[in-house]
Amino acid sequence: MRTTFLFSLLFILLLSTCNHQAPQETADLILLNGQFYTVNPEQPTVEAIAIAKGRIIALGTSDEMTAWQTPETEILDLQGQFAMPGFIEGHGHFSGMGSSLLNLNFLEAKSWDEIVQMVAEKVKTAAPGEWITGRGWHQEKWLERPEQQYYGYPFHDVLSAVSPNNPVLLDHASGHAVFANKAAMDAAGITLETPNPSGGAILRDSRGAAIGVFEEKAEGLIVKAYQDYLATLDQEQQKAIWYKGVELAQAECLRNGITSFQDAGSSFEEIARYKELAEKQAFDIRLWAMLRHSYDRMKDSLSDFPIIDVGQNFFTCRAIKSEVDGALGSFGAWLLTSYSDKPNFHGQNTTPIPEVKRIAGLAIAHDMQLCVHAIGDRANRVVLNIYEETFNAYPDKINLRWRIEHAQHLDTSDIPRFKELGVIASMQGIHCTSDAPFVVSRLGESRARFGAYPWRSLLDAGVVVANGTDVPVENIDPIQSFYASVTRRRTDTGLVFFPEQAMTREEAVYSYTLGNAYAAFEEHFKGSLEVGKVADIVVLSKDLIHCSDEEILQTEVVMTFVDGKLKYKRG
Repeated sequence: MRTTFLFSLLFILLLSTCNHQAPQETADLILLNGQFYTVNPEQPTVEAIAIAKGRIIALGTSDEMTAWQTPETEILDLQGQFAMPGFIEGHGHFSGMGSSLLNLNFLEAKSWDEIVQMVAEKVKTAAPGEWITGRGWHQEKWLERPEQQYYGYPFHDVLSAVSPNNPVLLDHASGHAVFANKAAMDAAGITLETPNPSGGAILRDSRGAAIGVFEEKAEGLIVKAYQDYLATLDQEQQKAIWYKGVELAQAECLRNGITSFQDAGSSFEEIARYKELAEKQAFDIRLWAMLRHSYDRMKDSLSDFPIIDVGQNFFTCRAIKSEVDGALGSFGAWLLTSYSDKPNFHGQNTTPIPEVKRIAGLAIAHDMQLCVHAIGDRANRVVLNIYEETFNAYPDKINLRWRIEHAQHLDTSDIPRFKELGVIASMQGIHCTSDAPFVVSRLGESRARFGAYPWRSLLDAGVVVANGTDVPVENIDPIQSFYASVTRRRTDTGLVFFPEQAMTREEAVYSYTLGNAYAAFEEHFKGSLEVGKVADIVVLSKDLIHCSDEEILQTEVVMTFVDGKLKYKRG
């Protein structure tokens, strides 16, 4: 009897132990007392998260996290602060961002005179013959027009006067034009007889002399001269400068709560360097890159692609970048009907369509995504046609998630085609408000109202919209881009650009997290806060879902975690 009783008691105790078994994993870090917005509709908000080996192992209340706690577990009380998945920059230029942090940056410049003065200061410390470079000028965003100007573009004379012994190369904010001084044009051999290259233009005065602006493919004339100069320098030193730029770019990302970055176009050499950094576990953020070269350069060199999840999900290159037009601000967007403020001009087709079709064939044959830059309505239609033609030729290939980068100005009849073809609209919220002062003058009222940055129309059609900044075209700040996405309002003048096309708060967060992860085939391990996903988390000073519009702009990044490690803390 006694033996039977003891056996029964032991059985009950064992059963109780099984039913209340401690978790198999214990937490390295527990974040308590937060307001976590998870971007997971099945569990949209939680109070606490437990993390082990860089992955989320539990979500719930602060009390529930004690089951995963040991004496070695680090406990961090968020004191009620808002937290969410780390921002994913959905379209930027990583090494270009690094370069912009090392060189002159004109994004905040309010006039051509201010830019000339910045160059003049740089000349004081430059050796004779040394090239001076910078980026970020935009003639449509200056408060006053230059005294000498052509469609708002300045002439080179004043700039050349302050830099007679230094070639100067200044990239337009859009990346689709450059400005060169006389020394740079002389180095490039630019004369009255220099022809416009296909897909580009040298802007000239009434006498036929170059004013200093080189649009689209004409950029290459000046860039080649600059590259020839770089080839004469110490190559190890140049490589060290490149790596310094990468280091600065990573730090800038973390300060802005960005835990992943989608790079919109890198060379084979840069891809190899990124892969090596990931293998050495030298990345503080996750990098996903698009390879960018001509068809001839890539056609026999893709045997090692795609490159996926190197360094435990810190580097991937599974996409190819191409383009078909330029930017609206530099009259390069390719339009179905002419510019309202430049009659009989339709913009530029920058890459021959047969070339883009050949690249599409390469991408689908090598299981690579294709990401094509298209801004104008004609450019977007042409790209959709290329995608449809390619998909029809390969009916066995499904769920390709090919992307159109920017997709800024669409004919309304093409909006449903994004959904029908499964094409992702990789757009940048901040471009809308940044460009707003000149979009109507370029496109006219009707085209601007219904087809310019039509996020609402795309989302209502079921299209995945990815978000970002196109850094260094714009500042990388995701808060500013988020604000633009939900208000379509400029922060300086208060100008609102057709607010009926705005995103909701939830849609904007999705576009900057899980939407971007989906656009890169990475939603299985990041983009939302769920058990099993990486602990890439940003803590913010304001609740982006519920705070007022004005409070969005007051939001600061408090902490940034990547792989469960604190990589940035304010102050």
